[in-house]
Formats: sequence, structure tokens, C-alpha cells
Amino acid sequence: MATLSLTVGNCGRGRNSEDLTSEFVPQLSLGSVFLTKRLYGLNLNDLEGPKVRTRKKFRVGAEIKKWKKHDYPWPGDIDPNTKTPLKYLSFFKPLDEKPKPVTLAFEKPLVDLEKQLIEVRRMAEDTGLDFTDQINALEAKYQQALKDLYTHLTPIQRLQIARHPNRPTVLDHILNMTEKWVELHGDRAGYDDPAMITGIGSIEGRSYLFIGHQKGRNTKENIMRNFAMPTPHGYRKALRMMKYADHHGFPIVTFVDTPGAFADLRSEELGQGEAIAHNLRTMFGLKVPIITVVTGEGGSGGALAIGCANKLLMLENSAFYVASPEACAAILWKSSQAAPKAAEKLRITAQEHYRLKIADGIIPEPLGGAHADPFWASQQIKHAIVEAMAELGRMNTEQLLHHRMLKFRSIGGFQEGIQVEPERKRKMKPSEANTQPADLESELENLRKKILEAKGPSDPVTTQVLEKLQEDLDTEITKAFIAMGLQDKIESLKLELQRAPIPDQPLNKSLQEKANKIMQEFKQKLSQPGAYLGLKQKLQTVNMASRLIELKNKSEKLKSEVNQKIPTTVKAKLELLNAASKKLSNGEPLDTNLVEEVEKAKKELEDVLKSANLEIVGKRKRTNIAAAPELEEDLSKVNEEIKEEIQRAVTRSGLSEKIEELKLEIVKDSSSEKVKELETEIREGIAAALSVTPLKEKVESLREKLALSSKDDKESKVGAENGRW
Repeated sequence: MATLSLTVGNCGRGRNSEDLTSEFVPQLSLGSVFLTKRLYGLNLNDLEGPKVRTRKKFRVGAEIKKWKKHDYPWPGDIDPNTKTPLKYLSFFKPLDEKPKPVTLAFEKPLVDLEKQLIEVRRMAEDTGLDFTDQINALEAKYQQALKDLYTHLTPIQRLQIARHPNRPTVLDHILNMTEKWVELHGDRAGYDDPAMITGIGSIEGRSYLFIGHQKGRNTKENIMRNFAMPTPHGYRKALRMMKYADHHGFPIVTFVDTPGAFADLRSEELGQGEAIAHNLRTMFGLKVPIITVVTGEGGSGGALAIGCANKLLMLENSAFYVASPEACAAILWKSSQAAPKAAEKLRITAQEHYRLKIADGIIPEPLGGAHADPFWASQQIKHAIVEAMAELGRMNTEQLLHHRMLKFRSIGGFQEGIQVEPERKRKMKPSEANTQPADLESELENLRKKILEAKGPSDPVTTQVLEKLQEDLDTEITKAFIAMGLQDKIESLKLELQRAPIPDQPLNKSLQEKANKIMQEFKQKLSQPGAYLGLKQKLQTVNMASRLIELKNKSEKLKSEVNQKIPTTVKAKLELLNAASKKLSNGEPLDTNLVEEVEKAKKELEDVLKSANLEIVGKRKRTNIAAAPELEEDLSKVNEEIKEEIQRAVTRSGLSEKIEELKLEIVKDSSSEKVKELETEIREGIAAALSVTPLKEKVESLREKLALSSKDDKESKVGAENGRW
């Protein structure tokens, strides 16, 4: 194909033509049959080479350039005698360079053994000595470590293997399994989506239609394949091919390996949800066997759009999920660092799916993952497909459709012939954010009473309560470390501490810096608002209990010191004071002599305390008035009226939301500035909206009644509290 480049300019006399020249370059196909031989008065037959014509200050320059004849995957010099012509029909070619090895985080213990093995082999080559025994021992040790590691993988580790950059792609597996293969393109409604591949291939002489998500083998391919995230055109291409397979009677094999459907604005405008839903509906009506193999990760509806099959098979280290662990952790724990915990809770592994009867089989992988031996893994997939097809091939059309329907009905818990419960109650764990501050306050109050009523610091009740609190706190801290993604760092720090030559010595500088960095990260994430409320509540409870126990110990110590320094004569005076206190509490009046003795005893006690180097801050008197029954009833009524009036004031002023906000802030940090600001604002709002006048009148009336009832013995009564007069 050739193109024509035209240059048009104004050739003004006496001026620099470069300054006045403007270019106009239309691209014309000289090979097109519909192109006329004249273009605006120009004879194209004369444009065999660069020429210039001038007429009335007008210049035209033309030049013919060569262009590519085609943009097809096959080369221009195909060998006509080739025995594998189909290989030229695909853009998927072997890589020029072998992919670089990638070591996952949990595989680092194997790296040291591998380095030792390489070093011994190098020494054997350099020195010419026989290191066969050492090499065999290291190889056996490496294989055992590899086996131990890959037989005890966690869900997040299996997901990392499923996402391994060197993991075989769908086209790798297809080319390893099939004797013949031709790729088909396009959805006949837009363009060919490279993230979704389709084609026809043969296994053991039988033709299958293959559909799958295609990831890239390097960064360039991943960008071209859009990281295996199909657009609506990819799902519509898969739908077109499934209808072809249904028409021609080809069994359908789909391969799932995608993080999910592409969720950009353009895909949504083109109907991403509709394309997926159309595939789901159509697949349940196809009259041919459908087998789905999850080779990597299967994300949400983007995977399910080609996964409604009679048989669902999963590779040993593959994953199938409704939301990625990172997204789930960000939603539930406000941090993607909690992905390991989310992966465990989501049950995304092949083993969990097989146990829940979602997957029909698990295809084994070589030690180290499918990327360790791609051809062996592909042959295992081929063997599983042939076995599943042998079972499904014995079913007629009605049985196939019924089998597919029952598979998905059983996943939802439905059983044929058993009536479905109209309502099913679930025991849901209450959210930490819904914890009532009132419950926390009552818990703290009960704990305070237990500690204050305990008979000394070694009281068994107090000890039991503190041990239970410490266990709960340790559990919450462990959960928080896992959710924050700090568990691996802590385990690494523990290993380094165990390797320290002298465990009792202080930490060296590097270990101290690591520990400080972990604690700083922990405190930073813990301080996030609304996060780890359960742990914050436990910390608040333990801090309060520690302060109470410390105060109680100080008071017990002070009491014992004072008792040791008080003489026997003064102790007798104290007994006199206690007797007078009991009389007052019973409402009995004190005679004049007893009052004088009490005053003397108080003075002597003050002198003893001063001699013990104890400073008397002040003396407090308290009148303990025993109200009459009718007055107590009036008091309770006034209290109820005050509470109701305060509640009405809160409702009128709209302070309910502020009070709830205050409760949540108290749970987070009771001593913060925001708590003080909210308390002041609520007090001022209630005072402004409160009807004070009628309440004042009732309170003054009660005070007058109490004053009249206690007028006779008011001067002779002395209050006491906790031994202080």
C-alpha cells in the first residue's frame, strides 16, 4: 500500500517562503479502485516523483511513500510446506527472553538454602573437588523445606501464588494441552478484547471451544491484555462463541484467571453489568457440556460470567472470591493490611470451595506452584478435563441442563423436595461500633466496686478479675496486630531476639530501632478514629483498674504506717469517735460530755498525724440527716421531675446527636479536648432550654421542710466519713 503526501504553500515574492509555508498532508490510497485520477485539477499520473508546479504564487509538492501491506499475526515469508500452519494465526508467540525468577515473601527461607547450594556447586566447578555428598545433602534439605512450606500454606499465601508473575497463562495451558488450536476474534459489535481469548482446539481427537481470561507474561503484555480485566466486548465475544459451540455441538471449556471485570467509566457506559448478566442467563440454557477451570484468581462477577458450568475444577493454589481480601479488609477493618485475616474469613482457597461443595475437584500443582513446571500442570488440567468430559458425555441434553441447575441450587442450600424456610435467623456478631457506652460505664463501675471492696491487693476476687482482663487485652492486641499486618514483623523480631547471644542483655541499636518502629506504626494505626474500638475499650478498662489498684495499695500502705505511729491511748480515743459516729448514724443525740471528749480526741489525733510527718490538708464536716418517710417520697418525686425536665430540654434543643457523639468520643479517649468541648456545649444547651423557675420553687420548699425537721439537733450532730472528722 502506498500513500500520497501533498505540501501546499504560498510563494510570496520577496519573503522567506519558510515563514509563510503551511502544510496540508492528506493520506490517499493509490491502490484504491474508487480513487479518481484527478485531484482538484492535478493529474495523478504525473506524480511519479517529487515535482513542483507554480501558478499564481501557489506551489504543490507530492511524494509517494510505501506503507505496510497488512497487520496480521503471520509473517510475510511463510513456509508453504509447514506442518503447523495454525500457529501463524495467533499473536501469542514464545517470549524472546526467559522471565526473571520472582521470590515471594514467604519463600525467603528457601533463598538461603538455594544460595548455599549454588555456592557449593560453584566451588566444585572452580576447585575440581568432589562435593557430591554436600550437594546431595543440601538438595535433600531444600526439597524437604520446600515440601514443608507448600503443604502448610495460608490462604493469603495461596493467593500470592495464584497472582505470581511467572504463573502460566491460559494460552500457555491451551497450547500445552491441544494438538490443534486456532484462535477466534471479535464480538461483531465493537472490537476484539484481548483480555478475553476464544478459540477451537482438539484434545485426544475431540474438538472443544476454549474461552478464558488472558493475563500478560510481562508488563508490556499485561498492559495490552488490560491485566485480564475484560470490557463488555470481551464478554460479548465469549457469548458469541458459546452460541456457536451450542449450535455446532462443541463442549465448552472455560478458564478463569481475572481480578474482576474492568470497572472504568467507558465499560459501565457500554453495559458491563448487562453483558455479565446476559452471559449468566445464557450459560444455564446451553445444551452442551460446560467445564470451568480456575487457573489463577477468580474475582466476583467477572469470573462468574464464564463460570456457570456443570463442573468447576480449581488448581491447588488458585482462589475464587466475591471481593479481593484487600478490598474486604479495607471495608471491614479500614486497612488493607488486614488482608491475611480477610483471606482466611472469606474462604477463597480451592480446598475451602471443595469442602463447601462449590468446586467439584482440585487439580494438583507441582511443589513451588504451577510456574515451577508449567507443562506438568497443563497435563494435569488436560487429564481432569478428559475425566470430567467422560462423565458429562454420558448425559443427554435434559440431564445436562438439570445437572447444571441443581449444582448452583445446592450451593444456595436448596434441596429438592424439602420446603424452604420462610425466615432463617442468623447469629451475627455485633459490630464494635455499636457497643453501647452505657454498658462500658456499668462494667467500669462494677470493676471499681470490686477493687475497692477487696481485702488487700492479693484478694482472690481482684486477682481473678485482673487476670481475665489481661487475657482479653492480649487477645485483642493479637487480633489488632494481625489486622494491621504487623504479625510477620513481630515474628521476625522474635527470631532475631532468640538468636541474640545473651538474652538478658539490653537490645542492640538495630533491634531497638525495629521494635520502636513497630510500636510507632501500631500506635499510629490505633489512633485512627473509629478503628479497633474493642481494643481501645479493653485498654481503658485495664488502665482504670491499674490506677485503682495503685491508689488502693497506697492507701493500705499509708493506713498501716499511721496505725504503727498512733499510740495506744489515741487508739482508745478513736474507738470513742467510732462509737459517737454510730450514734449519729442511728439518729441518737450526743450529750455535752461526749461532745467535749470527741473534740479532745480530734485534737490529739491531729497532733499524732503531724508528728508522723503527715500534713493535714483540711477538715470536713458532714451532717447526716435522716429524712422523714414523707420527705423521702417528696425527694424522689422532685428527682423524677428534674430528670424528665432535663430530657425535655435535650429534645427541645436537639442535643441527642451531640450526646451520642460524646458517648463515642468517651469510648475513644475520655480525656481528649473534644470531649471537654462537647460536655460544655451540652451543658450550655441544656441550661438555655431548661425551665428552671418551677423546679427551684419545689427544691426550696423541700429545703425548708428539711430545715424544720432538723432544727432541734442540727448543732449537736457531727458527720463522719472514712475516719476523717
